[in-house]
Amino acid sequence: MYIDSHCHINFPDFSDKLPQLFALMQENQVSHALCISVELEKFPEIRRLAETYPNVYASVGVHPDHENCTEPTVDELVELADHPKVVAMGETGLDYFRLTGDLEWQRERFRTHIRAARKSRKPLVIHTRAAADDTLRIMREEKAGEVGGVMHCFTESLAVAEAAIDLGFYISFSGIVTFKNAAALREVAAAIPLERMLIETDSPYLAPVPHRGQTNQPGYVRHVAEEIGRLRGITAEAVGDATTQNFFRLFSTARP
Repeated sequence: MYIDSHCHINFPDFSDKLPQLFALMQENQVSHALCISVELEKFPEIRRLAETYPNVYASVGVHPDHENCTEPTVDELVELADHPKVVAMGETGLDYFRLTGDLEWQRERFRTHIRAARKSRKPLVIHTRAAADDTLRIMREEKAGEVGGVMHCFTESLAVAEAAIDLGFYISFSGIVTFKNAAALREVAAAIPLERMLIETDSPYLAPVPHRGQTNQPGYVRHVAEEIGRLRGITAEAVGDATTQNFFRLFSTARP
């Protein structure tokens, strides 16, 4: 079995395609999916999906790329996370690739999420792009290791992965690991401990080979496991079993 640890199935891409999406999950032995929040205005949609479908979980948070949206407070995030199907805080973090200028607001938002995660005892889903040093620094300063979490859609170096693992975090690989130009990332996927790994789609984005260029969906996470298995000389099923166990270990309030 496989679990998609990060997807956005509330996005318009899937508004009229959920029956087909769940059918493909079942066909590919993808048992569960974690639907990730990127803004509070859309969080009710995510919570409703998690309440409707037993195999869907939810997170609550505001993506670091979203400038003109409701700025969350610690208490608001904690209140929204107090729900049996909300298993994580985020997606949060830093992104210096898409945005430039004075990004102190982004760093403060990240600190807010970490504080809320510590207060709610829910693990973090962290996005970092072109900002690894500051991401790790703030994680340390705010004691993110007290709750742990996952570095989602990981594209950084092995040194960054090891630093995050030292803080108690998991490393999640997306369809990028199957791309031709991702040799350095494949080295990371081959090197880190299997017991600190998750797999994801980040759908509707980043469809893995052989579906690259299509709308990604949770059923395709199996291809991520196949590539990691090839890199490590084990079966895709072994990767699926390990990452499924890791998922429920990290997101301890999720129920299989």
